[in-house]
Amino acid sequence: MKVGIELGTTSAGEPAKLDLEELLSTRLLVQGNSGSGKSHLLRRLLEQSAPWVQQAIIDPEGDFVSFSERFGHTVVDAERSPGELQRIATRIRQHRASVVLNLEGLDAEEQMRCAAAFLNGLFDADRSVWFPMLIAVDEAQLFAPAVAGEVADDARKASLGAMTNLMCRGRKRGLAGIIATQRLAKLAKNVAAEASNFLMGRTFLDIDMARAADLLGMERRQAEAFRDLDPGQFVALGPALSRRPLGIRIGAVDTAGRSGRPSLMPLPETSRDALEDLIFDASAEVLPMPASSSSRSIATADLMRRIETSKAIDMAPEPEADPRSEAERQELLDGIYAELLSDPEAAFRPVPLLYQDFQFHCRLRKLGGFGQDMSAFRRRLALARAGISAESGDEAWQQVLSVSESLPEEMQGVFLLVARAAREQAVCPSDEALARAYGSHSPSRGRWLLTYMGEQGLIRCEADFRGNRTVSIAGVGWRTLPGSPKGGGKPAAAISKLASAQALMFGGRETGEPDEEPEAIPAE
Repeated sequence: MKVGIELGTTSAGEPAKLDLEELLSTRLLVQGNSGSGKSHLLRRLLEQSAPWVQQAIIDPEGDFVSFSERFGHTVVDAERSPGELQRIATRIRQHRASVVLNLEGLDAEEQMRCAAAFLNGLFDADRSVWFPMLIAVDEAQLFAPAVAGEVADDARKASLGAMTNLMCRGRKRGLAGIIATQRLAKLAKNVAAEASNFLMGRTFLDIDMARAADLLGMERRQAEAFRDLDPGQFVALGPALSRRPLGIRIGAVDTAGRSGRPSLMPLPETSRDALEDLIFDASAEVLPMPASSSSRSIATADLMRRIETSKAIDMAPEPEADPRSEAERQELLDGIYAELLSDPEAAFRPVPLLYQDFQFHCRLRKLGGFGQDMSAFRRRLALARAGISAESGDEAWQQVLSVSESLPEEMQGVFLLVARAAREQAVCPSDEALARAYGSHSPSRGRWLLTYMGEQGLIRCEADFRGNRTVSIAGVGWRTLPGSPKGGGKPAAAISKLASAQALMFGGRETGEPDEEPEAIPAE
C-alpha cells in the first residue's frame, strides 16, 4: 500500500511528500544545529504517519510524551531493569503498540544503557512479530557517539551496538530507523552511512557543511547555503523524498513539546536588598516535602517485609491482667532499651538478634506482649538511635517522623539522626556516625545513605569549597551547620551530644560513654 505523508511545502509552494513505504526500507537521517527545527520535523513526520504504522520514539528529553494524549502512544518509563525493558519491548512488537521511551531525568550513561536494552528487545523479537515499525531516535549522537566520551566504555559499546543493529540489520526485521543529530561529526559513521534519505537543516561549522554537501551530492561551493536556512527549512534527498536536492519548509504540528524557542520577558521589579535576602538567606529556603508513604504504591519488597514483620495471631488464652499501670510498664520498657543501647556493639548487631534480646528481657520483667511488636521495636530503636522521642508534640517533628516512614526501616534512624542535627542547628554528622547508625563499619555506606535519601527528595546535601557538608531537610526548612564528612572536631562533639540525649531519654548512661581515664604513664 502506497502512503504519501505531507511534510510541508517545497520552495516552489507545492506539497512536499514522503513515501512512507519506501522510508521503511531505506531509513532517514536528519541533521541540524540546535534551534534548526529537528524536533519539529520529527514531530510532523511522526504525527502524519501515526495512523499508518507502528512507532517507537526514543526521547531523551521527554518532549514527545504528549503523543500519548493525542495519538494513544504508551509512555514507557525508563527507570526499570534491562531485563524488564527487553520484555516490554518484546510485548510491544507482539501487540503492535506505539510507544514513547521517556529517558528524561537520567544521566547520559543511564540513558545509553536503557536505550540499548530497549532497542535490543525490539531487535531480538521472534520472527513471527516482525511487523513494520518506525524507530525515531532524537539526539542520536548521545546513543551512537563517534568517539568515546566520559561515559563507561561498556555502556557506550552497548548503545552503539544497538544503534548499529537498528540501522544496518533492522530492515529485515521490519525496523526502520529515523535518527536526528545536531552534528554529523558527533555521530558514528557506521550508523549515519546506512541511511539513504536525508533532511539537512541549518549548519554553521565547515566540517558539518562539507559532510552534508557530500551526502546530498552537492558541490563544496554550494555547502555554504546551509548557513542561510531558516528554522524549519531543510534540504531533502533520497528515494522516499526526492531524486534531487529539494528545499522543504516543514508544516505545522498538532502537538507541542515541553521545550520551545525562548522568548524575552521583563525582569522582576525587586530591590537589590530584597534580592540579596532571597539569594543568601538559607533559613527562608524550604524544600518541597515529598509524598508520605501512605500515598505511595507499595512495592513488592515492602509488602513482603510487612508480611514478615507483622504480628502473628496469638490463639493462646489471654494472660491474667497485669496489676502494674501502663506508666510503670512503659518505664520498664525504657530501661530495657537503655540497657540494649548501652552495649557499644549494639549498633552493628542485626535487628532480629537485638529483638530476641529485647523479648528475653521483657519475659524476665513479665511484660507479656506489652510493646513487643516487631514493627514497633524497629521504629522505637530507630528513634532511640537518633536520640528523639516519638511522643514529641512538635508539629514539624511529627511531619518529619511521618515522612521517614517512606524509607526502609533500617534507614529511618539515619534520617532522623540527620534531621535532629538539622533541627538543633548542629554540625552535619560524619560518614562514620551515619554508618554506625545504619549498623555498618564502612564510612562509604554513610555517604551512600545521604545520596539515596537525596534521590528520594527527603534531603538536599551540599558541600562548600572546603569540603564541609551541609544537609537541608525537605518540607521544614531545617539545615545543619557545615561539618566534615570525615568527622573530628565539632562534628564529633555534635554526635556526642546526640548520644547524650538518647541516653537521657531512656534514663541510662550515655551510649559509648568512655570508661574511667587510664592513669598517665610517668615519663622516664
